[in-house]
This record gives sequence, structure tokens and C-alpha cells, in this order.
Amino acid sequence: MKNPFKKHAKGFSELGMWNKIKKFATKAGQQTIYTVLLLFYAYKRSDTPSWAKNVIIGTLGYFISPIDALPDLTPIIGYTDDIGVLSFGLVTIACYVNNEVRLNARAQLKKWFKDLNEDDLKVIDKQL
Repeated sequence: MKNPFKKHAKGFSELGMWNKIKKFATKAGQQTIYTVLLLFYAYKRSDTPSWAKNVIIGTLGYFISPIDALPDLTPIIGYTDDIGVLSFGLVTIACYVNNEVRLNARAQLKKWFKDLNEDDLKVIDKQL
């Protein structure tokens, strides 16, 4: 499978991802951050194949990149392209998102958002 976000893979780093989340979690919103975390924890699974890991790295690299189609500094609108890319990446590797991945993502999400909106998270889970 060809990864349309391969050029962004070189921009991926765990530290870069965590820093972006810490800085923009509230602006990006729970659904966006939950999607990022689902991708990240699916990437960490040993049984996720390399093609899927490459999709994840490219997708998360796009999210981390300060240069993308719409600047992230613009509230709401700045994340619409990121949301599209993240959704594409998540749906592409959905079969590697298991219960453990979901639980890890939710546990991490609770550290940044005190009140999780379960309905928003269910919207993402339904994509899988």
C-alpha cells in the first residue's frame, strides 16, 4: 500500500508528538487527540505490520509538522486538515486497534482532559 504521507514520516518522533499534544490538546479537542493516541498505541504493538506502522508514522508526522495545508494556529479551522489525515490513517490501520490500544489511549487522554466526552470518543470508535 502506498503511503501518501510518507514525506511526513521523517518528521515523526515520540517527543515531537507528546510536545504537540501538550501544547495543543485543548485547541485540537478530544476526538483529535484520541485519534492520535489510537494511532500511536497501534504503532507500539509488536504485531502491527511494517506497512501499517509506515502509514501511522506518516500520519503522525503530518500531525506534528508545523507546515501543513492549514496552519494549526487557527482555532478549529487549523485542525481540519489534520483531522482528515488522522481519520484516513486510523481507518487504514483500524484492524490493528484492539481493546488494549483503546484502553491505553483513553487512560492517556484522561490525563489531559478531566471530563471525557464519551459520545465524542464513540464517534471515533465507530470508524473502526
